[in-house]
Amino acid sequence: VTLTCQGVGTAGATTWYKDGQVWGQKGRGRITVTESGTYMCDRPGTGHSPTVRVLNDQLVLQVPARLLLEGDTVTLRCRV
Repeated sequence: VTLTCQGVGTAGATTWYKDGQVWGQKGRGRITVTESGTYMCDRPGTGHSPTVRVLNDQLVLQVPARLLLEGDTVTLRCRV
């Protein structure tokens, strides 16, 4: 999952937090998250962002219970 910190101020002054602790490289306006946790960012002039909870859990792919042939359209659903 990629998180982007938006707002006024310089992206290079962004501070990221994971579970209430300073996390990752300071100064990046966009980060890629691979671990579960509660994330937020802080950018001078904007302040702290709302928190976002990321869960790194197994996905279950649900497919229709019918015969599919090449060229058929199918809808795949992911469930956590």
